[in-house]
Amino acid sequence: MNQLEGLNLGGPIGRRAVLRAGSLGFLGITLGRILELEAALGPVKGGPTGKKAEACILLWLDGGPSHIDTWDPKPNSSFKPIATNVGGIQISELLPRMSKKMDKLAVIRSMHTEENNHGVAHHYAMTGHRPSPAMKFPAFSSVITKELGQRHNVPPNVMVPEISASKRDYFRSHFLGAQYDPLQIPDPNRQDYNIPELSLPGSLTLERIEARNAFLELVDGRYRQAVESTEYANLDKFRQQALNMVLSQSVRQAFDLSREPEKLKDAYGRNMFGQSVLIARRLVEAGSRFVTAYDRKRVETGRNWDTHGTNDKQHKDVLVPVLDQTLSTLLTDLEERGLLESTLVIAMGEFGRTYDLNPGGGRDHWCHCWSMVLGGGGIRGGQIIGASDERGAYVADRMVTIGDLLATIYKALGIDWTREYMHPIGRPLKIANSINDETGKPIEELI
Repeated sequence: MNQLEGLNLGGPIGRRAVLRAGSLGFLGITLGRILELEAALGPVKGGPTGKKAEACILLWLDGGPSHIDTWDPKPNSSFKPIATNVGGIQISELLPRMSKKMDKLAVIRSMHTEENNHGVAHHYAMTGHRPSPAMKFPAFSSVITKELGQRHNVPPNVMVPEISASKRDYFRSHFLGAQYDPLQIPDPNRQDYNIPELSLPGSLTLERIEARNAFLELVDGRYRQAVESTEYANLDKFRQQALNMVLSQSVRQAFDLSREPEKLKDAYGRNMFGQSVLIARRLVEAGSRFVTAYDRKRVETGRNWDTHGTNDKQHKDVLVPVLDQTLSTLLTDLEERGLLESTLVIAMGEFGRTYDLNPGGGRDHWCHCWSMVLGGGGIRGGQIIGASDERGAYVADRMVTIGDLLATIYKALGIDWTREYMHPIGRPLKIANSINDETGKPIEELI
């Protein structure tokens, strides 16, 4: 059967589909078309700041960590505060490794968002917009990918490990185009880990690819003689880019954890999250613009950060030790490779947890005041931004919105945070949207 039969090449195409190498006809037309569109749209240059960071790694702590048990210790936490390597900054005793790295990170203790349930809170944190039945909003990871453009044929936007279909929508590019959606890859800690999208089937050799490509060029050449149009001027370049992305040894190697020393794998943590963050570092080093290491329900423990029950036990025994190990190792690894100044690192969930325990010993959702950390990429570490009240319940000083956070991230990457995109329905959308549809403001102390 013709592998192109039944394909609608004019409709929306997901990134996973366009990277499959099982059909060169599909590859040569569709991925080339995607790359052509990407070039036509192009990264938007300029903006009010010079470029500092070149890429971003997001450690997404799915479910929302307890801020008073991590970055903003309070007397109503079961865990004591400890000193850090920055005078005057204390964090939870559950983060001993990070206590030695606080000069590399800034803590925002006054995050305030407007959605208190999973799903809508994911959407709000990733876009700065409340969900609307009339339109879809692009995630800031896709905005960054669009604005900065692709490097070295490496997939520019990646999520590891892949997430459930029910949550995938919150991290997508939507009207910006499928070429800015994250490539979803499997859990790299699994023994059968591989990336089929970047592997050639045994029946498809390099020689067959070259033969099919030559035939495709012949057909295109005859077609262009019949239909003259400037849109064909760069087709050869786009097709070659598509081939390079799939056939490039450097791209395949970026996903290959076997090339890392066993000692470094141990340092990141022999678990789904640790190995995902190690892959994130490899991809950014190879050229990816944005990689999300998704700390979802862990296969090793069946737990995530949504601690409605036994909060203290889960934070102490399962959740925070892995974060402490992995994040501290990432910062060290990036610094030793000379990548920390060019790589923005963010660790956050969709909200925090309540300041008091429920009858099951858990902490419930809390969007009114919570904490997150960021560093690298020109961010000035060793700082605390904002403050919560004595219980960690509400903002006591300097509210920071998602729009403010996004404006700070964009500024670090040299992107004009005041930019607006025109939605297909005709409405302008702020890329750093804050409360009441105001434009967010960068945190000047950080960047």
